[in-house]
Amino acid sequence: MSGPPLTIQSAANAQYKALRQLAQDSTAWRRQGRLWLEGDHLCRAALARGVEPLQAVYAQSCPAGQRLPAPRAIELADALFGNLSSLDSPAKMGFVVALPDAPGLQPLAPTVVLDRLQDAGNVGSVLRSAAAFGFRQVIALKGTAALWSPKVLRAAMGAHFGLALFDAAEVELLEQLQVPLLATSSHGGELLHRARLPHPCAWLLGHEGQGVAADLLARSALRVRIAQPGGEESLNVAAAAAICLHASAAATA
Repeated sequence: MSGPPLTIQSAANAQYKALRQLAQDSTAWRRQGRLWLEGDHLCRAALARGVEPLQAVYAQSCPAGQRLPAPRAIELADALFGNLSSLDSPAKMGFVVALPDAPGLQPLAPTVVLDRLQDAGNVGSVLRSAAAFGFRQVIALKGTAALWSPKVLRAAMGAHFGLALFDAAEVELLEQLQVPLLATSSHGGELLHRARLPHPCAWLLGHEGQGVAADLLARSALRVRIAQPGGEESLNVAAAAAICLHASAAATA
């Protein structure tokens, strides 16, 4: 960290206003070209992946021993940091990082395709499973919760920085994939534990209520369903994603 941090005590400060917008507005990252990462875990995950913070932000009560290296830093009065945070218990530190450049699609890479998933927590959870089970790119079709929104960033807990991400993608992007599409369904298809899963592949995960859209189902090489002997109507999409992606990883182990 170069030099002492700039201290901000007023909510009227222009830098503070921009930070608060970045932290709380789900679309501000697009306008500012920057991301807000709150909390030690998320900041360390970014550093571990080689992400260089533009700025560190600390509550004044954050101990010196917990502060992470950054080229610039600002300190906020604790009340200001609390108003900035959308967490129940503010983490007292965060990073501002640059929005990564758009990646190029890898046609043969193991892929996850999100079709209109609405819940930011679900989207973040799917990203974590994708990173954990070796799926290297995620295509979020238009209508899916924004991948770089603050809520999705928090839910994914650093998974973003190990994935190639395609936000608000057009369906036509799928035509570049050279791997078979596998669709999840709660109503039909082969049982997952009996299916021969191709690898690499692209898993299609659909809207929480409507599932995968009919036109995408028509593109799929295989439809699978998860055995549910307990009799529930369907699984949460994030839980279903974890099961399917693990099954793919286990099939190649």
